[in-house]
This record gives sequence, C-alpha cells and structure tokens, in this order.
Amino acid sequence: MQKDPSRLPALDLLPAFDAAARHLSFTKAAAECFVTQSAISRQIKALEDDLGVPLFHRRHRALDLTDDGRRLRDAVRVTLDSLRKAMVRIRAPQRREVLALSTTPGLASLWLIPRLADLVKVQPGIDVRIDATLQRRDLAVDGFDLAIRYLPANAAVGTSLFTETIQLVCAPSLLRDKERPIKTLQDLRFHTLLQVEPPRAGYPLEWDLWMKAVGIAGLEPASAIVFTNYDAAIAAAVAGQGMALGRRPLIDELLARRALVAPLKDAIATERGYYLAVEPGAAKRPAVQALAAWLIEQARLSVAGSPVQAKAVAPVARKKGR
Repeated sequence: MQKDPSRLPALDLLPAFDAAARHLSFTKAAAECFVTQSAISRQIKALEDDLGVPLFHRRHRALDLTDDGRRLRDAVRVTLDSLRKAMVRIRAPQRREVLALSTTPGLASLWLIPRLADLVKVQPGIDVRIDATLQRRDLAVDGFDLAIRYLPANAAVGTSLFTETIQLVCAPSLLRDKERPIKTLQDLRFHTLLQVEPPRAGYPLEWDLWMKAVGIAGLEPASAIVFTNYDAAIAAAVAGQGMALGRRPLIDELLARRALVAPLKDAIATERGYYLAVEPGAAKRPAVQALAAWLIEQARLSVAGSPVQAKAVAPVARKKGR
C-alpha cells in the first residue's frame, strides 16, 4: 500500500534537522541539542529514510543542503518559530514581549538607537532585539517581526519612512583650519575623504558617484580612509579625521548638536529611501503594531525637523543599503 505523501515524520527529528541545517555541521548541532554527534547523525538519517530523499550533501568536512533539504529547512524554521512564540504566550502571558527588528548598521547606530529611550517611555512592555546587518533578512524564515530596509524607490516594498539626501559634512574643527579652508567644492582636494567600501568588487566608489552628481568628477583628494560600514565613517568624521558624505536624516542629530557641520549647504537627492516592512504573520499582534506606529511617527518627526532642501540635480545612484 502506498504511503500518504502528506504523512508527517516523527516530529522529534525536526529540531535536530533544524540545528544541523542552520550550522551545516552535525557536531555544532549536537552541542546545541546536548546530544552526541552520532545521535544527530542517526536522527538525520532516520528523517531521510522516512522522506525517501537525502537532505544533505555529505562532503569531506563539510555539509550542504540538497534542494529538498532547503525546502524542508524553510518550512521547519517557520513552524518551530511559530511554536516557540505560542509557547511563550501560553506559559508566560504576562512576560515582556521581545520583537525582532532587522535594519542596516548605519540606521541602527545613527538614527534608531538614539531614539530607543523614547520607545521605553511610551511602550514600556516592549523589548526590541536589533539585528544590524547589510544582509537582507527573510522575515518569516529568519524569525523577524519587522525590518527597515534601504531600497531604491522603484523597488520599494512596505511603508516609506523617509527618502535620503546626501550632504558634505565634517567636524567643526576642520572649518577652523585656516590653511585648508572649505569654501568651494574644489577645496576638497586639500582634505582626507572618508570612504565607505563598495558592496562588491567593480562597484563605483561612493565619493565618485557624488562628485559626478555635483560636477567635480575626477577631483583628487589629499588622501582617503576606507571603512566597511557607514557608521564607522561618520564616527571618524566626528573625530575630525576627514570629510564625509552625510546621509540625511540619519545624521541630523549630529548636525543639531554640532558634532558635525555642513560646510557647503547644497544637498543632493539620492534615488533611495528607508522603508518599513512587517512580517505578515506578526502584523496583527498589538506589540508589533505599536512598534510600527512608533517607527512611523519617529520618521515623521525626523522629516519635519530636518531643514535640508535637496538640490534638483541628477540623483546619486546607490547600489546597496548600509
């Protein structure tokens, strides 16, 4: 008699598979599950025998998921995450709710974190786990409730928080340097430019795109310092290490307290902005709705409090979020 293809395997095998699929290592999965490596190996083999297909490519000192393994990984991850959240609500209904939010390192450190004290005041029952990364998370698969994504307008998904403009910024101390005044764009040749590393080889440098947009393409600075993350470049600018391209409204707080200043007032519009996405399965939860409403309101206040006016020139193209 043919087996029902919808029949579930032994459910106690799934946590072991989930751990092995995340780590791509039976040894690490065993440590997480507090069992031996051979026990994990037997559980995976039992699951493969039940399904009738291999779930892993077993290579010398390495594991890779098969296509069926990836399909099962995604389904198991969503299911186990949903079960864990349900257990928390059942076992500890009064427990503080922890929401997972993914965003870029630059927005997290420069815009979101300085505002979290306000969230604690207005929503004291919500804790936020912030995932600051350049990787685009799959909200359902990776277990996130919300994400603030840095996207081009023609690929935008979710609720728009604010668009981006670029403005030249530096520490106030550089404006007091009489030997290297900053009165025109051409004066940048006397200064160090703080550069963010392109996302991949072959992409144009951030400063090259900006210089082309403002009409000084090819200008050679005195030197350059390259960083992997935007927030590190801004920290160097605050420390007086050179000139940076300020992304507004992310740096508006630093401008307001004069940790940074804009020596030249023109701002250039980019073709990108920040958009709030909510995982559909989490969208009806009151805590998620409250956090989303708070983020939208904070974005509104940022835009309302920013005096910047973007110059009507060709937008600065950007390749990937920071």
